[in-house]
Amino acid sequence: MADKSPRSLRRSRPRPASGRFVLRLDPAVHETLRAAARSHGLSLNDYCSRRLAAPAGGPQESWEASTAIRRALTLLDDHVVGVVVFGSWARGVAADTSDVDVLIVVGPGVALTRDLYRQWDSAPVTWNGRPVEPHFVHMADDAAVTGGVWAEAALDGLVVFERQFEVSMRLVRVRHQILSGRLVRRVAHGQPYWSEVS
Repeated sequence: MADKSPRSLRRSRPRPASGRFVLRLDPAVHETLRAAARSHGLSLNDYCSRRLAAPAGGPQESWEASTAIRRALTLLDDHVVGVVVFGSWARGVAADTSDVDVLIVVGPGVALTRDLYRQWDSAPVTWNGRPVEPHFVHMADDAAVTGGVWAEAALDGLVVFERQFEVSMRLVRVRHQILSGRLVRRVAHGQPYWSEVS
């Protein structure tokens, strides 16, 4: 016969959630979340609540994305406009030797020099054991047809960090240029490139 005592009934029925939850984080992850919340004009609590409620990748992918974002923010702080993962890893066709391509969109005040890449290389980042290959770019001009790495990212890019949806909107515009036939992907000597069709 089942135990029907008040004590056993209390154990069998979960208590309703209070809405209060304490989570201990690595300080670097905490700082990444705070920066993302600021960039969206939200409190840390609101930002985390929205992120947890949204569909997302598994815990490992979230951690790996956080590591890449944190490295970009450490280097460039508020100059980082967005971070996009693209290429073979994003398409799910990466070979064992493939790296993870990451588009790091920066503000106009950042000079895109080799020194920027050297700074990144001084503390390399990995994603599931693969090296992260950064591609630093400025936000493309609204009126211009945008090819190159922006077009590659528009095909299969996953936005993992951005401020005010600027990068997502730019990628949508580039996809429209591709769909309308204004921007065409071609191959020469085995290497892809993008050209504008007038």
